[in-house]
Amino acid sequence: MTSRVTLRPISARARRSALIAVLTATALLTTGCVATATGTTAEPQCLASATPFAELEIDESPRAIEGPSTACLADAALPVISSDEQPRLPATITDDEGTKVTVTDASRILPIDVSGSLAATVFGLGLGDRVVGRDSSTGFAEASALPVVTQGGHNLTAEAILALDPTVVITDTTLGPLDVLDQLRDSGIPVVITTSERSLDTIDDLIDQVAAALGVPARGELLSAQVDADLARVVADIEAAIPADPAVRPRIAFLYVRGSANVYYLFGAESGADSLIESIGGIDIASEIGWEGMRPVTAEALVAAQPDLVLLMSGGLESAGGVDGLLERVPALASTPAGVHRRFVDMADSEILSFGPRAPQVVEALARAVWAPGQSGYLDD
Repeated sequence: MTSRVTLRPISARARRSALIAVLTATALLTTGCVATATGTTAEPQCLASATPFAELEIDESPRAIEGPSTACLADAALPVISSDEQPRLPATITDDEGTKVTVTDASRILPIDVSGSLAATVFGLGLGDRVVGRDSSTGFAEASALPVVTQGGHNLTAEAILALDPTVVITDTTLGPLDVLDQLRDSGIPVVITTSERSLDTIDDLIDQVAAALGVPARGELLSAQVDADLARVVADIEAAIPADPAVRPRIAFLYVRGSANVYYLFGAESGADSLIESIGGIDIASEIGWEGMRPVTAEALVAAQPDLVLLMSGGLESAGGVDGLLERVPALASTPAGVHRRFVDMADSEILSFGPRAPQVVEALARAVWAPGQSGYLDD
């Protein structure tokens, strides 16, 4: 019988508030994974990147695999749709907070959020040449030369934003302080609030909201169709290649780590991490034990969950001192199958939870690291 950790249900707003608190306090995505403002990020060179997933040597006993592995995007470039549609403005939309916003000019776009999803979406719509700035979470090479408007991780500064003279700001509720957004509105800049929910299931919603605000609904439909088709293909390839028996599939936990701040969070149901785990053929143990949202990990939860594998961000693992350091900092992990087998899978901070146009590639990269670790990772590792 599966053990459960009893927790009170939490609302979507509470989950978002918890996430904001975690990310703001620990400056998520700023530890060596985001390209510098003046440089570019070289395309990663991955093991077996030319080999289709269906042709990989899948490990039939993933719960017994020994040692860590790293997920690597075979193609780091953002998927961009091709369309002749130009922004049809003015566009009046009702944003995610129920506010009517009219956008009259999309020549200077500032898309900012805690995961970099909004910038990736604007670039995916083929409007990247109109983007004037970025947040610290936007780590793809195409945006690397843009000035950063967030400080101390994810704090907005009105001065930095106004200096870029944006004609529209697209954001959500994951960045603050909120009075900065009020200052932007008072200065006459349209501010569009999109959904803050991030998972594989909400990518289309985000694309639709961004495309509507920028007056390019046809581009939005094309991008959604492309992402949906690619994701369906990737998931189908994974399901066809891995063992069908649920008892064989690894039980996975997503752990958010910032060792320098002594922060360790277990991401549970409706955090977005659960959709990733399920898409790669794993069993989300946080959902299994009734763990919702993002909460500080406890020894009780880890003992109840007994994960076979732990997913985490590369920067987080490094901040804890690698596998040895993490096991020392979180002793309860050592008594889990993941700890015993040292089975940790990491992926770049700016990629693993980005939930944008690159989601299909992220899913495939994670699946390779989980099911074929000997054919995953960077060539220079």
